Amino acid sequence: MNFDIVKLCTAPLPFPNAWYSLPLRLIIGLGFIEHGYAKLARGWENFADILHAMGIPLSDFLALATIAVEVVGGVMILLGALVPIAAIPMGIVLLVAIFTVHLPNGFSSIRLQSFDASGAHFGQPGYETDLLYLAGLVSLCIGGAGPLSVDGLLQRWRRQGGEPMLGGMRGAPARHP
Repeated sequence: MNFDIVKLCTAPLPFPNAWYSLPLRLIIGLGFIEHGYAKLARGWENFADILHAMGIPLSDFLALATIAVEVVGGVMILLGALVPIAAIPMGIVLLVAIFTVHLPNGFSSIRLQSFDASGAHFGQPGYETDLLYLAGLVSLCIGGAGPLSVDGLLQRWRRQGGEPMLGGMRGAPARHP
């Protein structure tokens, strides 16, 4: 058996390149879904009250919109469905979170303040995690959602002569009276 240690020690690993997207889609999609679900589980009104206390206008609407972006966008990323379209509102949510909440806390997402018998105690997180999510979304937009995705399925369908479902019935035979 020919075993090449160099291939296993250098990037990219000897796997098809398109598979890089699967772990990114899993963590980004599930992370967004979890954040949206947490806001719903605590009551969307509580999140709206937080936004209102921060001085953000239209807090009820923006609370519901944020939750929708997190849950629906998370599902779209998880499925690899229309990733560039899903990434736009998700990126906006992340940028708003950075500039309204996390920026004053610095870069680090882990701010260990103390440790005692009850465990570790952490301060407010910085914007590091938001930047990681943004980098993951940009990577998926540049490199694609991969073969096990709705986007991959749509690309294979188009290569086989199909036309996009959006934009009308192009390619259908014309019907003349």
